[in-house]
Amino acid sequence: MSQMLALLVVIFILFIGDFVTVRTKAWVPSIFICAILFLLGYWTFFPKEIVAQAGIPSVVATALMYLLIVNMGTLLSIEELKKQWKTVLIALSGILGAIALLLSIGTLLFGIKTVIVAIPPLVGGLVSALIMSEGATQAGLMSLSVFAIVVYVMQGFVGYPLTSIMLKKEGKRLLKLNRNGQLAKKEAAATVEHQNTGVKLFERIPEKYNTNYFKFLKLAVVGYLAYLVSTVLDPIVSISPYVLCLLFGVIATHVGFLERRALEKANGFGFAMLGLMLYILDGLKNATPDMMMDILSILIGSIALGVIGMYIFSLIAGIFLKFSKKMSFAVALTALYGFPADYIITNEVIESLTDDEEEREVLTSHMLPPMLVGGFVTVTIVSVVLAGVLVGFL
Repeated sequence: MSQMLALLVVIFILFIGDFVTVRTKAWVPSIFICAILFLLGYWTFFPKEIVAQAGIPSVVATALMYLLIVNMGTLLSIEELKKQWKTVLIALSGILGAIALLLSIGTLLFGIKTVIVAIPPLVGGLVSALIMSEGATQAGLMSLSVFAIVVYVMQGFVGYPLTSIMLKKEGKRLLKLNRNGQLAKKEAAATVEHQNTGVKLFERIPEKYNTNYFKFLKLAVVGYLAYLVSTVLDPIVSISPYVLCLLFGVIATHVGFLERRALEKANGFGFAMLGLMLYILDGLKNATPDMMMDILSILIGSIALGVIGMYIFSLIAGIFLKFSKKMSFAVALTALYGFPADYIITNEVIESLTDDEEEREVLTSHMLPPMLVGGFVTVTIVSVVLAGVLVGFL
């Protein structure tokens, strides 16, 4: 297979995944469709190294991951997290619940290494799944390397419908209050992407010199510093460079070295995501039909335990913080998919509940901000840190 044919085939599969997701209004995750097609391809006519052949070998994917995680740090708004502190605590409690049940009951049922691999992709996104998959591969645990990817692929099937049910119940409760005159519209639907309020280190540099390459350069500098610090600290304490990328990205944005959404502004985000998506799907090349059957029961059990833990702990946190029980569980469930699914599902639910524009605005102001912050905290921050810590135990 030529390089361009390989590239054409894998990108076509990604497009099919997106197409199905759009047609089903995000009820069928694109990553699920892509994973099925890749598995069928590997079991029939795909070359085992089709992703590398298409132009995304592991060294390229690693470079893209450094840039993407630094870019994640640029999205963090400390001010918004302070405003939504209850949401942050509930999101964290949900993750804590998943970890508690998996480390206790899950360890007894499936073994400690399986649980360690399952936790980060279950409560996180693409990056955490990739970190655990790579870590399992390096530890010689090929079936667990595939397992990390399959957990990430399948978690949305549980998260999407459960979230939709919780949000519909919460939306009906809010609508009733609103129609009785007991609910006011909040001033603004908050986001986690505020403008840079830190010191602008490059404010005297003319905009014409702030080229795409300059943006890439700054991202690479921060990524290299994270790598350098992780290697210097290694004899004393082992810290994943990916965790430091996230931390250094936050600091660099706060002091004005990086601008928010730096990778998007450098026109590199789309390609970086394409590269990482292909690389994580590349991990399925080692999956045989027998292996998939072997991990099926472990997959179902792990997701079930994680969701039950999220429910129990988010419910307790919601009671203590005087937060709606249904909204608490919905916020905790954002760990299973993150942005943009949290945004899509919330809007779909609001549109299905009422045709009145004013009522929709009221519901949006109450429901969207906690969902966005919840997804950001779980998928963007916590899961990357968890993966960076837990991968050292494999």
